[in-house]
Amino acid sequence: MSGIQVRSDAPAVMTRGLTFLFAVAGGAAVGNLYWAQPLLDFIADDLHAPTAVAGWLVTATQVGYAIGILLIVPLGDVVDRRRLIPLMMLSATAALVACALAPSIGFLLGAIAVLGVTTVAGQILAPLAGDLSDVAVRGRVVGTVVSGMLTGILLSRTISGLVAGFAGWRAIFAAAAALTVVLAVLLYRAVPPLEPKTRLRYPALIASVGRALAHERVLRWTLVIAATGFGVFSMFWTALTFLLSGPPFHLPVTVIGLVGLAGLAGALAAQRAGRLHDRGWSLPASGVAWALAVVTFVVAAFAGHSLVLVLVVVVLLDIAIQAQNILNQTRVFAISHEARSRLNTALVAGNFVGGAIGSAAATVLWSAGGWTAISVAGAVASAFALVVWAVGRRGPLVAASGSAV
Repeated sequence: MSGIQVRSDAPAVMTRGLTFLFAVAGGAAVGNLYWAQPLLDFIADDLHAPTAVAGWLVTATQVGYAIGILLIVPLGDVVDRRRLIPLMMLSATAALVACALAPSIGFLLGAIAVLGVTTVAGQILAPLAGDLSDVAVRGRVVGTVVSGMLTGILLSRTISGLVAGFAGWRAIFAAAAALTVVLAVLLYRAVPPLEPKTRLRYPALIASVGRALAHERVLRWTLVIAATGFGVFSMFWTALTFLLSGPPFHLPVTVIGLVGLAGLAGALAAQRAGRLHDRGWSLPASGVAWALAVVTFVVAAFAGHSLVLVLVVVVLLDIAIQAQNILNQTRVFAISHEARSRLNTALVAGNFVGGAIGSAAATVLWSAGGWTAISVAGAVASAFALVVWAVGRRGPLVAASGSAV
């Protein structure tokens, strides 16, 4: 492919009902990645496996998801997504059923890795929402869909623990399979038939993701900021578990999971960020979000002995990080209509790398300096992103109309 050319968008068909369906389906798809996370001890006991081996379930899901993002999501630019999205959801359903019926830890590891590969519908739905919405409300629509996915992440851990407590760990996978089937049918009926936006052979399609990154300066600069955001977010939530489970809080795992629900307020507030994009305030709002993140980590430094302050920090950080996440995604989608799925692939892959680095950093920083080290690192990383934004807001972060890669 010599270039990704911008053309006029398809007619807008996104109603409020369809937007809500996209948000729920995206949240359910992303939530599949986290069902097992709070249940590792339950699963290990039931399948007579060491807890350390069960811990690989989270890694297998994330590795599978990364593969699915890189190899499947770009297909959204070259196939009819009305068929692709339900197909991936039904494939995820099969993997969920296999997880629910797993007779051994080895079988479950394989099934959950396949689940990670196939549960990528949310990352196909987000760019599709951009394609089907009118340019005047695109930010609001995409923001709603992405907020649905973020809500799915926040709720999945809590729901998983509650369901497993009543009906066992297999029940959550069975329930998720049933929900996924229903959503696949609804989406197939609701999404109009769509012609492929471009025609490329599969090897060229995958290679074009790298070419987009090489040729689009806006994408590269946005990836730096977005990866930093996900790194900070992952570092914070990993370290928060250490903080709340130890002195002075000593909270049980179930209560720690409920603390995550405070993040819902942030996710819902951040959904409004899409409206700021529609009004032309995307870059200024990003700067405000990063300034809020810096202030939040300063407050976090004083939250080590106050659960109230912890909850305040959770809400503020979720507002800051999720707002900039939505703004980053809508700006990237503005680069090219034909390549939105591939651009989303690059963005999400960068976020995945940033999140992995953040999780690893949390463990090292906690051992070195506890919650204070986490707070200082979060403030420094947020300040770095704020500097990148300040330098890039007058050029490198501005998508030019008619750009090509």
